[in-house]
Amino acid sequence: MNQLTHINAAGEAHMVDVSGKNESVREAQAEALVLMAPATLQMIMDGSHHKGDVFATARIAGIQAAKRTWELIPLCHPLMLSKVEVTLEAEPTHNRVRVSSRCRLTGKTGVEMEALTAASVAALTIYDMCKAVQKDIVIDQLRLLSKSGGKSGDFQAVTHD
Repeated sequence: MNQLTHINAAGEAHMVDVSGKNESVREAQAEALVLMAPATLQMIMDGSHHKGDVFATARIAGIQAAKRTWELIPLCHPLMLSKVEVTLEAEPTHNRVRVSSRCRLTGKTGVEMEALTAASVAALTIYDMCKAVQKDIVIDQLRLLSKSGGKSGDFQAVTHD
């Protein structure tokens, strides 16, 4: 099993020194599911929500969150992301929205946390915009789908739905 990289020999949390790493193209994808009542989902899909376009607002929130991950997660490095993409897909047969994110850069550290942060904040934004009509919305299955680049190699989650 790999060792925790954010813990030093004395057991203290620290920011990993990436200065000696080679730059490579790194990409990560993440997702979250937002489960809600059929009427709430229909309101989003119809564009009849009184607060406006839920998906557009959530998309912008997710992109902004990815760019600010280093301010939210204490040991993350500030990164020069070259791409952040947030996709929201209504899935009426499951009464949910699938929030997907993709982050990419050429650099010395990965973008998994940025992709996870983008997906989670986009999902939280959906909740925030819809809480007036439904308080028991559930955000579920936030997870890393894939990552590529870097010394640790590629990762692909097992998909099941």
